Amino acid sequence: MRPAIIIPVYNHNLQIADVIHHAQQLGFPIFVVDDGSTDGTVKTLSKIEGINFLRHAVNLGKGAAILTGFAAALEHTCNWAITLDGDGQHNPLDTNALLQVVNEGERCIVIGNRQGMNSDRNVPWTSRFGRKFSNFWVWVAGGPWVEDSQSGFRLYPIPEALHLETKARRYQFEVEILVKAHQQGIKTKEAPIQVVYQERGERISHFRPCCDFLRNSNTFGRLIWARIFSLFRS
Repeated sequence: MRPAIIIPVYNHNLQIADVIHHAQQLGFPIFVVDDGSTDGTVKTLSKIEGINFLRHAVNLGKGAAILTGFAAALEHTCNWAITLDGDGQHNPLDTNALLQVVNEGERCIVIGNRQGMNSDRNVPWTSRFGRKFSNFWVWVAGGPWVEDSQSGFRLYPIPEALHLETKARRYQFEVEILVKAHQQGIKTKEAPIQVVYQERGERISHFRPCCDFLRNSNTFGRLIWARIFSLFRS
């Protein structure tokens, strides 16, 4: 297995160079998708050699950036993708932990289960609550029971992921795809990974509690109603 590494980026100029540097140590093709950044991210990325740099002219959402990366990686004959965030939260070298849980010939999604989130004082309460909230509603919507449904560090089988017909294009993409994959018989596994949360004054977060809570609720509501209708039809 030789996956591509896909890094969706939005206004992460301070961290992205280090993230890419560590990812390059793995020797896999790297696709960095800038999702309409308005800081110095584009300038920084344009100076980094050895990556495939893609860009959305405007912000379309994390899910849209991941899908752009999937399509580009598939064109380069990569049929697996590792996604990781551009904010420095993930250690790219944990990629090996995700790869090791896949059996030969298996096509599945692997989530990097972030360890220590309940003990790290730098982890915001919104992340702790959001993880538990999301885990429960993914299961209610007909997805798998997992421990970290909001982790962005994942391994995907690209052709299968592109054919799941997900509708969400922002953060909600990462929960919807788990539900759609489970319903299509694609197994989801988890592997323990490290997580780094910067001090509160240093952390860059694009999470907007009210807006994102409404988007999450709309996505889960749509998935739950779709599940109910499918049960009636059967």
